[in-house]
Amino acid sequence: MTSKVISIVLGGGQGSRLSPLTATRSKPAVPIAGKYRLVDIPISNCLHSGITRIYVLTQFNSASLNKHIKNTYHFSSFSDAFVDILAAEQTPSSVAWFQGTADAVRQSLHHLAVHEFEYVLILSGDQLYQMDFEDMINHHIETNAEISIATIPVDAADVPGFGILKTDENNMITSFIEKPKSNFESWASEVSPEMQAEGRVYLASMGIYIFNRKLLYELLEGNERTDFGKEIIPQSIEGHRVASYQYEGYWTDIGTIPSFFEANLGLTDNIPKFNLFDKNPIYTRARMLPPSKISGTLMEKSIVADGCIINAKQITHSIIGIRTRIGVNTIIENCYVMGSDNYQTLEEIAESKESGSPIMGIGDNCHILNAIIDKNTYIGDNVTINCGEKLEDGDYGTHTVQDGIVVVKKRAIIPSGTVI
Repeated sequence: MTSKVISIVLGGGQGSRLSPLTATRSKPAVPIAGKYRLVDIPISNCLHSGITRIYVLTQFNSASLNKHIKNTYHFSSFSDAFVDILAAEQTPSSVAWFQGTADAVRQSLHHLAVHEFEYVLILSGDQLYQMDFEDMINHHIETNAEISIATIPVDAADVPGFGILKTDENNMITSFIEKPKSNFESWASEVSPEMQAEGRVYLASMGIYIFNRKLLYELLEGNERTDFGKEIIPQSIEGHRVASYQYEGYWTDIGTIPSFFEANLGLTDNIPKFNLFDKNPIYTRARMLPPSKISGTLMEKSIVADGCIINAKQITHSIIGIRTRIGVNTIIENCYVMGSDNYQTLEEIAESKESGSPIMGIGDNCHILNAIIDKNTYIGDNVTINCGEKLEDGDYGTHTVQDGIVVVKKRAIIPSGTVI
């Protein structure tokens, strides 16, 4: 696939639905599973599929994403492989930022033109899944398709959140509707018996596309269409061969705080739907961190990343990210603690204790439930989070609340004795 395909990973817009995690970083740069970034998922899927030329398109808060890409994806000097950032930029032909998914690709076409390729694989930067793109590309070629869309069966409750399509007996898409709110019963499709048993009978677009090179240029040049799902795909069905590639593995769009929280904590299951222990690993930045040190802690259904110093009383159904420090007698339940970008020195810790201010990490005698603790936070001693009555949604300065999930913001300082 190396010579046939170029991949484009869409970094998304402002990522407001993932706020405050996207306040200082783009969606693809949001940490997952304690040690990875969201962008590592589509890039790893590409590399395992033999696709080694990858562009990541972004325009909001791209500094941390740029740094991650630069520090992570290195290839041989004798290889054509690359993972490059394409940030929105003003040019003589375009002075505007990306106006949508299709517009982002349109403004990037001149960067692709210098390469030899036959197909363009377009991916989203905020999804969790493991897919063999080589199989999808072979399906695209075998069906003589001009466009292929990866689809997944969903149930009726999920239909309003997706583009839904119908196919003929040759898996060619015959009709498409974007996020129908009602009266969509006639859109049910033929699916496997396993999917039928789960009530998943509607084929939803996963936002993963393959375009033939010539057609992509034809569809994007000389017009102002800005979105693939709302414009390009529906308008291409009648005049072009648009195939459905049906996928029935684990896939989730983690564009909201509840879905992000659920997807991460799901990794702690005995047999998680998304397998971190697969033969094809997720690639990420290689950090030279010491192994984690844990003292006197009862742990159950939890994941602990490298470089942690943990003296907690109990950690249950939680993910503990890199370089996390947790004090004695602290209880962590149903939490994602992202960790820290650096360690405090012994001198800095001594100064903080002398001044009575929290040190980086989580202090002693805390109880934290149903929370996301962003990176580099300072949580003092005797802090209680989300252990009382249900909290009202809103932004409270150092933290936000969404659907009962408390998100402590990056670099927030929570003084000792605080009750949230």
